[in-house]
Amino acid sequence: MKWVTREKAKVDRIACPWLIKNFVDPQAEFLFVPPEKVLQVAKEKNAIPFDVQNVELGHHGEECTFDAIVRKYGLTNPELRELAEVVRGADTANINLTPESPGLKAIAEGFRLISKDDFDNMSKQFPVYDALHAYLKNRAKQA
Repeated sequence: MKWVTREKAKVDRIACPWLIKNFVDPQAEFLFVPPEKVLQVAKEKNAIPFDVQNVELGHHGEECTFDAIVRKYGLTNPELRELAEVVRGADTANINLTPESPGLKAIAEGFRLISKDDFDNMSKQFPVYDALHAYLKNRAKQA
């Protein structure tokens, strides 16, 4: 399936492709376009829009797009729910939601600045989410 979102991704628009590729749609293809073109491209390419206003897979209330995807696809993995909190803190005004959120926000911004495009950014940041997921999984085992 194709998925489309806004270009120049930072936190949620990189975390969501990681989530989608690993837990929803391993064959997913991502399109990054100017914000005003997301819905048009979604229609033209039969793609699922995410992390834009007024779509199902977007921010709703205090929650971010990562939360919306976890909910829509019934992902019950406890580490994913915890990771959703980290992403939510890093991607919303609630930066201190988790101890990890401020660091994730800084890392995401840094990767955006050093990446040549959104695909390069994804390839650089996916290991960050692999590591965070492993960390949260291990922390749960230790508790």
